[in-house]
Order: sequence, then structure tokens, then C-alpha cells
Amino acid sequence: MPRHLYGAGEITTRLGVSRQRARQIIDRPDFPQPYDRLGMGAVWLKAEVEAWIREHRPHLGEADDEEQPV
Repeated sequence: MPRHLYGAGEITTRLGVSRQRARQIIDRPDFPQPYDRLGMGAVWLKAEVEAWIREHRPHLGEADDEEQPV
């Protein structure tokens, strides 16, 4: 997956939560809308998800591109 996109798995890893909790967060009205929907599922723009994290989960800090799944 391109580095500028996150799938649900990347969001789960980035937030450090279970898949079920990630789904609850993704379904929140204040979470960014998916950029597109592919056969594997929805994808989000990394920049939009990171902006949401900075606002709503500032304790998580900035994404470390070296540690993020591709």
C-alpha cells in the first residue's frame, strides 16, 4: 500500500488498539472519511488520519514512518 494511505490495519497499529476499537473510532463522525474503497476495504489519507490523531490523541505523538506498516 502506498505510504500516503492507511488501511484499517495501519490505523489499528498506529492507535495501538484492537480491531474492534479501531472500528469504533473509524465510525465516529469526527474521524476522516475514507479517501476511497478498494477490494480490501476502505483507505484513508495518512495526512488526514495523522491530523485527527494530533487533535484527538496527542499523546501518541507523530508517526514514525520507519515503524509504520507499508
